[in-house]
Amino acid sequence: MTSEFFPNQSNMNFDPASLKKNPSSPRTLFGLFMSGVAGLFTLMAVVPLFIILTYLLQKGISSLRWQVFTELPPPPLVPGGGFGNAILGTVIMVGIGALISVPIGVMAAIYLSEFSEGKLADWIRFATNVLSGVPSIIIGVFAYSTIVLNTKTYSAWAGGFALAILMLPIIVRTTDEALKLVPQEVRQASIGVGANNYQTVLQVVLPAAIPAIITGVTLAVARAAGETAPLLFTALFTQYWPSWDNNLAEPTASLAVLVYNFAIVPFKNQQELAWAAAFILVVLVLLTSIISRIATSKRTY
Repeated sequence: MTSEFFPNQSNMNFDPASLKKNPSSPRTLFGLFMSGVAGLFTLMAVVPLFIILTYLLQKGISSLRWQVFTELPPPPLVPGGGFGNAILGTVIMVGIGALISVPIGVMAAIYLSEFSEGKLADWIRFATNVLSGVPSIIIGVFAYSTIVLNTKTYSAWAGGFALAILMLPIIVRTTDEALKLVPQEVRQASIGVGANNYQTVLQVVLPAAIPAIITGVTLAVARAAGETAPLLFTALFTQYWPSWDNNLAEPTASLAVLVYNFAIVPFKNQQELAWAAAFILVVLVLLTSIISRIATSKRTY
């Protein structure tokens, strides 16, 4: 029967070599050309990063010493000193910003993803995207007019408020996307065993999205830690340690503003501190990126 219906089957001999790409065919040559172009543009995007990092490592590491973490900024032409107050001030203001923005951002994202429908959610997402594109200096001016002018002083609270506005759209967008990634079957299974919508969101969906939410928070912290313009309008700078006696209601130092102030002066000792502070900022961003990677790799859904 085989010979009747497939008379030529016995003569069909497949050569595996015939399935290989012909290196001289136009399609193969075009694919190789486009791969080369893509690789070239990738290299062009990565090379400046490595150049900047290499230059920063050379300048920053050579200026690092233990005293920079424990001492105050020195006057011009005076050797030694550090920027311990700027590190502490950065941690305080970023912490204030996170305490404000994380609860608001997560709750707003939960509302958008789980309880809001139609045009209202679209408009809120649109407003969040617009806020994320607002220049940071505008946010600094807004915080200056609302906090500094009313309190009559620059302060860590004003700086934290400005950083919270910067962090908020990042947290809302990343949390919203993280909640969307949780499979719908998880929600249906929770409701099927008797849980209501609020229990499903708070006890099932939200814990499943925690790794991705942590990623968004770390990215927001990384951006806030490197911002300069908002802090120039709100926290300004000081040569002293943050004052807990005044409840941080006075000018507060930060790493980004220290880099800005010391990098433009003609004094070598302060320029060296600016390079060291810039290196510390890059290390902080690198650590947050590593944390976000680790958190993303531990998804529970």
